[in-house]
Amino acid sequence: MDLESLLNNGCNISVTIALSDLKEWALDLIKQGIEIGRDQKTPESYLTQKEVAEKLNVSENTLWRWKKIGYLSPVKVGNSVYYKLSDIEKLYKKED
Repeated sequence: MDLESLLNNGCNISVTIALSDLKEWALDLIKQGIEIGRDQKTPESYLTQKEVAEKLNVSENTLWRWKKIGYLSPVKVGNSVYYKLSDIEKLYKKED
């Protein structure tokens, strides 16, 4: 029987493991988690207001109205306004 079968059957068992083996397993588990996290994270790209208006073929006034109704929210950095590329891509998916 493997460990998963024992767990699924509700067996009540005791397991003895050396501390060095437990430490090695924990470090290996942490390393796997870091690799998975590294694979899943992609840096976010941002577009200027002008780039978004051109890409969506709308005016900058339309972007302002969309911001007011919550349809498309910009990110403000200082006095500059940017839009997440992922948010723009979501708009394309809504239209399909």
